[in-house]
Amino acid sequence: MRISMPLQYAGDPKESVGQIAELEKVGLDTVWVAEAYGYDSPTLMGYIAARTERVRIGAAILPVYTRTPTLIAQTAAGLDYLSDGRAVLGLGASGPQVIEGWHGLPYDRPLARTREVVEIGRKVWAREERLTHDGKVFTLPLPPEEGTGLGKPLKIINHPVRSAVPVYIASLGEKNVKMTAEIADGWLPIFFIPEKADAVWGESLRAGKADRDPSLGDLEISAGGMLAIGEGEETKKLLDFVRPMIALYVGGMGAKGKNFYNTLARRYGYEDAADKIQELYLAGRKDEAAAAVPQEMLELTNLVGPESYVRERIEAFRAAGVTELNVTPVGDDPVRLVEKVKDWL
Repeated sequence: MRISMPLQYAGDPKESVGQIAELEKVGLDTVWVAEAYGYDSPTLMGYIAARTERVRIGAAILPVYTRTPTLIAQTAAGLDYLSDGRAVLGLGASGPQVIEGWHGLPYDRPLARTREVVEIGRKVWAREERLTHDGKVFTLPLPPEEGTGLGKPLKIINHPVRSAVPVYIASLGEKNVKMTAEIADGWLPIFFIPEKADAVWGESLRAGKADRDPSLGDLEISAGGMLAIGEGEETKKLLDFVRPMIALYVGGMGAKGKNFYNTLARRYGYEDAADKIQELYLAGRKDEAAAAVPQEMLELTNLVGPESYVRERIEAFRAAGVTELNVTPVGDDPVRLVEKVKDWL
């Protein structure tokens, strides 16, 4: 099992990257760089590439709506070159709130779009022939009746470092997870509860893997949460810092009937809590929404407590198929904390 951590998009990215450089010395395997509606991910990834030597650098995530498929492929190839083959392309559909609200683009056909972005990217990196694609969402070159008629198939000018950049997909819904298990190198689930994962996603994962190309190898899974080790209530109270984030996603990321994270909470068995969190959050009562997040959900999606308990949680994630423990270390010495956990893996 590898160990990774997300680069927080709040705060000072330069300071955080300095910490990443220290963490890779003690075994950090991957850093995931979010984008959302903050700084763009590739700029920060390029900066990390210049400041590090070994750690993998992953986008988590680049939305499939906001760049053309070929630009996504070019960006991944460029980052892979700058990092000497350490780039990981994390993709996702994001959600209507960001895509339509921030980018002003229609949120349509997310699964077909994601599949075609992956297909086109792999054609670009392989560089075996001039790029053409005839899909439900994208047609390359653009048909003459939709443009000037002057478009022609092209190859990427540069020769990519690798003929295939690893592609991870952030997905939650049954159909999206099935597609992820079929076509992606890895999966980026959020709020992952090992004990409930098979009941929620097992059928989709198995169906997707049944159609998986053997050349892709096994599906990697990167999941985890806050990491803190210590005795007593003081350590457990650190979980309260996660409450506002879960409340934001379960309560505020979307509307009633169109919130992927609220649906996930329901599938986990927290139907009443999901209703309450959403009602309170959409009414502007964010503190109350955070307080309504079930303690069990906090406990099971994170790794916070005495050393023996954290080690048990790690084994639970491992047993659920997680191949990369994705943690946010909290404490006086995050470097020492990552080093300790890396030794256990």
